[in-house]
Amino acid sequence: MSTMDTYEPVPATLRAFLDRKVAEYNRPSFIADDPICVPHAYSQRQDIEIAGFFTAIFSWGNRTTIIRKSKELMQLMDNAPHQFILHHTDKELKTLLAFKHRTFNPTDLLYFIEFFRHHYSRYDSLEYAFLLPWQESANRGRPEKDYEPGAALTAFHHYFFSLEAIPPRTRKHIATPERNSSCKRLNMFLRWMVRKDNKGVDFGLWNRISPGQLICPLDLHVARVARRFGLLTRTPTDWLAALELTQSLALLDPEDPVKYDFALFGLGVMEKF
Repeated sequence: MSTMDTYEPVPATLRAFLDRKVAEYNRPSFIADDPICVPHAYSQRQDIEIAGFFTAIFSWGNRTTIIRKSKELMQLMDNAPHQFILHHTDKELKTLLAFKHRTFNPTDLLYFIEFFRHHYSRYDSLEYAFLLPWQESANRGRPEKDYEPGAALTAFHHYFFSLEAIPPRTRKHIATPERNSSCKRLNMFLRWMVRKDNKGVDFGLWNRISPGQLICPLDLHVARVARRFGLLTRTPTDWLAALELTQSLALLDPEDPVKYDFALFGLGVMEKF
């Protein structure tokens, strides 16, 4: 019997079905074959952030390749990315020049390293980079109740490319709502860092952004499933579609709409729904 054979297009039934799928995939057994396994190799906050960010940015294409290349990069940084970024020598930096993943090449990598060196020389967490429009309240340790995802990602993009001598080609690796991108990889990274539950998959390291303020990571697989359930009507898989999907998911759980990423991703990628 197919999944669709048992599905009835009734909101309560849809919520119950998606909740079951969330429970099925949001568990430790999910980690090993998913890119999130790379940051799970670390215990220090900054290492988790750096490994998670690179892995999220590399997350397009085959998941096995994503995991392999992300682990390769971490090994080149002695499996201590935070220490490497802050204290590397020129000789150690040269070891990165052979690294390449799809269109991400050493030029891009060296700029990413320089950005992280710049940031972690000033802040103890990457969370601050996503809170720039609310930095005054962030410095006082207050949650950003008026946090707006589009403004946050747009500000992050400007901040990321605020250093001198930016390679033009590197800009394509960081998405922004200003170009109407769905920002799938950045939203996935934020899900990893922000979501809090007792399931052991997402880290829940950050406290100033709430799970209810996240945007669902949207790619072609998730969009296909969401449209079949009537959760998404927009045709382009873009920023406006990501907002529409998240608004639909918030009707199911306003406090944690992005937990349904597990269900939509699992149905789309694992079950080929």
